[in-house]
Amino acid sequence: MSNPDPARRLFFQSEIFATTRGPRRTPTGKVVREAARDIPVHAECDVLVCGGGPAGTAAAIAAARLGARTLLLERHNHLGGLSTGGLVLWIDRMTDWSGQLVIRGFAEEFLARLPPGAMAGPPREIWGSRDAATAAWWALRFSAFHGIVTHAPTCDPEWMKATALDMLLEAKAEPLFHAWGAEPIVEDNTVRGAIFESKQGRRAILAKVTVDATGDGDLFARAGAPYAADTHENDIHHCINTSWMFAGIDMPRFLTWRAEKPDEFSAFMQRGKAEIGLFEKPFVSWRDDVALFMGPRLSGYSATEVDDLTEIEIRSHKLMLEHLRIFRRDAPGFDGAYLMLSAPQIGVRHGRRLEGVAAVTRETWDGRIHADEIGVSPSLSPKFLNVSIPYGALVPRSLDGLLAPGRHLSCDATSHSFLREIPQCWLTGQAAGVAAALASNAGHQPRAVDPTAIRAALRAQGAYLSDPLAQRAIA
Repeated sequence: MSNPDPARRLFFQSEIFATTRGPRRTPTGKVVREAARDIPVHAECDVLVCGGGPAGTAAAIAAARLGARTLLLERHNHLGGLSTGGLVLWIDRMTDWSGQLVIRGFAEEFLARLPPGAMAGPPREIWGSRDAATAAWWALRFSAFHGIVTHAPTCDPEWMKATALDMLLEAKAEPLFHAWGAEPIVEDNTVRGAIFESKQGRRAILAKVTVDATGDGDLFARAGAPYAADTHENDIHHCINTSWMFAGIDMPRFLTWRAEKPDEFSAFMQRGKAEIGLFEKPFVSWRDDVALFMGPRLSGYSATEVDDLTEIEIRSHKLMLEHLRIFRRDAPGFDGAYLMLSAPQIGVRHGRRLEGVAAVTRETWDGRIHADEIGVSPSLSPKFLNVSIPYGALVPRSLDGLLAPGRHLSCDATSHSFLREIPQCWLTGQAAGVAAALASNAGHQPRAVDPTAIRAALRAQGAYLSDPLAQRAIA
């Protein structure tokens, strides 16, 4: 995959906190031998989805709606992954810079099914507005960027969990909670399902097609598929932290103070940094009395090393208490703040990225439309056109029986910075579910499914695809 000059790769300006990792555990050099054993087959299905985050939930629902018997493995007790359990309840841009809604299908239906009061964001009629005052107001609420209002709402995580489960059960997909997809079942370079760990011990599920929606490519990596893990140290997409929420606050009062007295706000932030080093500003939520903290974003840790993940949890929870103390003492609107919730899921942005049949790279942000396009993402900046996502970015180069949507799809590190976001995971997850169902229904490998059929099924499920007459099509 291409690696452009780093100066051209960096678009996000959010602060990154470089930290010194604690001492690493010294390898013992010892091993234990696990005896060979027979593993009970818990179930057989057409499509197995491992991971119930945004990509996995969308994949399971899309596959089941096409008649495939679909099982969804999820290690937690809820669906939604980082959008719910990770408290990433700020849903990044789903509109392009003209205000056109381009991430649709599952994503649009899902948000439309949230009840009144469970979502906050700009009304549809001002998406794409460049009015300076309007954009400035919504910029403080993380829904306007580069002076343009976007569809980037914040949502109640509990209603997102409930809505996702309702949609899954309505589609007749079968969830299996408290089950960690641990190991792929591979025969003749083809994934035939997965082994999961549970309170019942190790059990297996056999499947015609497996969707790796683990977020970090746990299954495809263990199956031997090649992957990339390069990041740029100054780009936030590799940072890790555990989010939290404070309640009992007056967010309109805080935002008014921040807007009207920027020097005071800047001095407050500097005092916080001087006092505890790692200090972060709050995000809005779906309620005026709840504040969301999706940082401090900690750099220099691995999302695939358990000691690093443990240290992140310890640091994040200590930082939560320090933030509460300082915000209650010094920040207008936070004098009555109290702890509401620390995220039950750690906020990982990057672990592994598949090396697929195709890839989204910085060079493909030129308005081209891939012949096997399965979705369209808004670009990072108004100076770029919408980004076409090819089906090949979900398909391993040589490994069969598996698709890999979500934040570990095939792309370069720059493109990953936006393809990892919740709406893009919904988009690629829905496409993977459609393709998996078509493959299992026809008895084909996923790489053999006709992209025209995938695109037709996606359109039938409400997805947005490019008009090939509007931009230059690339075969």
